[in-house]
Amino acid sequence: MSLVQPLPENRLDIIGDVHGELAPLLTLLVHLGYNSQGRHPDDRKLVFVGDLCDRGPDSIGVIQLVQSLVEQGSASAILGNHEINLLLGDIKDGSGWFFDERHDRDLKFYAPFRRTPPHQRKTLKEFLGRLPIALERDDLRIVHAAWTAPAIDAIRGVPLGGVVEQFRIWNRIAQSSAEESGLYQRYLDEKRRWARELEDEDTPPPLLHAIAEYEAMQQMINPIKILTSGVEKKTATPFFAGNRWRFSDRVGWWDTYDDTQPVVIGHYWRLLNPELFNDTARYSQLFDAIDPVSWHGRRRNVFCVDFSVGARWRDRKSGRTSAQSRFKLAALQWPERRLVFDSGETMTTLA
Repeated sequence: MSLVQPLPENRLDIIGDVHGELAPLLTLLVHLGYNSQGRHPDDRKLVFVGDLCDRGPDSIGVIQLVQSLVEQGSASAILGNHEINLLLGDIKDGSGWFFDERHDRDLKFYAPFRRTPPHQRKTLKEFLGRLPIALERDDLRIVHAAWTAPAIDAIRGVPLGGVVEQFRIWNRIAQSSAEESGLYQRYLDEKRRWARELEDEDTPPPLLHAIAEYEAMQQMINPIKILTSGVEKKTATPFFAGNRWRFSDRVGWWDTYDDTQPVVIGHYWRLLNPELFNDTARYSQLFDAIDPVSWHGRRRNVFCVDFSVGARWRDRKSGRTSAQSRFKLAALQWPERRLVFDSGETMTTLA
C-alpha cells in the first residue's frame, strides 16, 4: 500500500481545508445529510483534502472527529502541508495548540484555542502518519495542493506510513546541495539578521535572496512538498502571508495540467465573495481572473475547494459572528459538481 490510495466508488462529499474550525465542520456535515455517527442515508462518503489543523479554535477536535469517521469507513483523508509540519516537528504559525514552543506567540491572533494534552500527542501523530498523500479513481484525483505526474510517480513507491522517513530523505538531498553551494549558510545568516522583521507585517525586510532561493529549492526537489504545498518560484517582491514575510510564491500549476482526469485540491485560500475584501490583498490572488465557483486550469478540470475558513479567526477578531463571516467551509459533491457551504448555501460549479 503506497502513499497514493484508491478513492471509494461511492458518491462523494469532498471537504476543503478545515484548519481547526470544528463548529463549521459539524454544521456542514448536517447540511450534507450525515447523522451524528457520520452515516449518510444514500451511502455517500466524505473525503478530506488535508489541513485539518492549525489556526482554528479546536484542531484536536477536528482531527479526532475525522479519525473516527475514517476508522468507521465513512471517510477518507489525505495529508496537507500542515499535517506534514506536525509530523516532522516543524513548528509553524498557528500550531500552538500542539507545540508548546509556539503557544505564547499564537495567542495574539488565534486565542482562544484548545490545546492538546501531552499524553494525546503520540496517538494523534500515529493516526496522521498513516494517511496517504493522494487519492484516485478513474473519474477523479484528489491531492492537497498540486497533481504533477513526476511527484505522483515518485510517491507511488513509498509505503503507507513512510511519509516522514521519505520526506526527510528528499530533504537531505536538497540540504546537501544547499550546504555544498554555501546557500544554506547564507539562508541562516539572513534569518538571523532579519528575525524580528520576518514576522512583523509593519516592518518589511528587503528581498532576501538567500531565503528565497533556499525555500524555492527545498520546495521543488521534494515531491511530497510539491504535492502538499504546491509549485513555487522566487518572487520579485516580498509579501506577508501566514504571519510572516515570504520570498517565494505559489504558481497556478493547473495552467499546464493537461490530463483529462479532474483534480480536486485545497490549500489555495479561495474566496466565495472577493468583493467583500479590501484588507486581504494576498488572499486568492491565483483566482483573480477566475469565477469563485468555477473549475479552472488549461482543461478547466481542476477545482480548489478551500474557501478560506482557516482565516475565520480574522472575522472573530473584528467582531463578526460565524453567520457573518466572509470565510467559508465548503464541500464539493461528486459527481454532481455542486458546492455546499457551512452557511447552508448550495451552488452548482461552473465548467
